[in-house]
Amino acid sequence: MRTAKVTRKTAETAISVEINLDGTGRYDNATGVGFFDHMLDQLARHALIDMTIRAEGDLHIDDHHTVEDTGIAIGQALTQAVGDKKGINRYGHFALAMDDTQVACALDLSARPFLVWNVDFPTAKIGTFDTELVREFFQALSTHGGITLHVDLVHGINSHHIAEAAFKSVARALRMAVETDPRMADSLPSTKGAL
Repeated sequence: MRTAKVTRKTAETAISVEINLDGTGRYDNATGVGFFDHMLDQLARHALIDMTIRAEGDLHIDDHHTVEDTGIAIGQALTQAVGDKKGINRYGHFALAMDDTQVACALDLSARPFLVWNVDFPTAKIGTFDTELVREFFQALSTHGGITLHVDLVHGINSHHIAEAAFKSVARALRMAVETDPRMADSLPSTKGAL
C-alpha cells in the first residue's frame, strides 16, 4: 500500500495528514476553514486519494498558516507515499471545465519543485476565505511534494468556480501521475536513474 501519515506541529498550527494513493477518494477533512475543507474534499475525491486531515491553527489571526501548513504536510505525505517512484506515470495533465471556468494543469513528480501560477481571481474573497490562499496552498504543495506544477486559468468569471476548478484539475493530473504504468511497473520514469 502506498500510504503515508505526516504530523506537523509549530507554534502556529498542529496538523495531521493521512493519505492512501491507491484509494477510492474517501475523505474526512477538518481544518476549521470551511471553504478550504470543501477544496480538500475535491482534491481527494478527484485524485482518488483517500485523505484524512485534521488541522488546528491560529484562525483568530487568519487562515493563512492553516492553509499553507496543510499544503506542506500533504506535500510531505505525497513524497512519502509515492516512495521511490518506480512504475508511476510521473506526468499528469488535465483541462477541467466547470460552468463559466476552465483551468488547465500540467505537473511532473520530478522532485524539482516549481510553481507556475497563471490564475487571477475577480474577487479578494470567497465568503470569508482569502482567494490569495489558493496559490499559497499550491506553492506549499509543490515545494514539499517535489512537484513541478503549472496551473493556468483559461477563462472564468466566478471566484468559487475558479478555485474549485483549480483544485479539481490538479487532482485529476495528480491521479494520472501517481498511477502505475503496467508497461513500466519496475522501472523509474527517468533516464537519469533517479528522481
